[in-house]
Amino acid sequence: MIHPTEVQARESYRIWLRYSDGAAGEVDLSHLAGRGVFSAWGERSCFETVRITPDRGIAWGDEIELCPDALYVRLTGKSVAEVMPGAVLPAEHA
Repeated sequence: MIHPTEVQARESYRIWLRYSDGAAGEVDLSHLAGRGVFSAWGERSCFETVRITPDRGIAWGDEIELCPDALYVRLTGKSVAEVMPGAVLPAEHA
């Protein structure tokens, strides 16, 4: 399974990620800033604490964690079906 291997905070609520398959780049999270638990990012020092958790999530403190698969889909532009074959059922099975 593809997983994140490196993460860094960048300006304007962006993070830079590298994944185990070599995919790397920035993901813009500004649409989350100021909403609910993400209001904590108002303190730049909080946003800069981004890390990869032992279960490979992307987290800030104990309150905020984002799905690494969803971030991979955003980073690469691949579909969920491409990233996780079998996770999406055809419409006739819905």
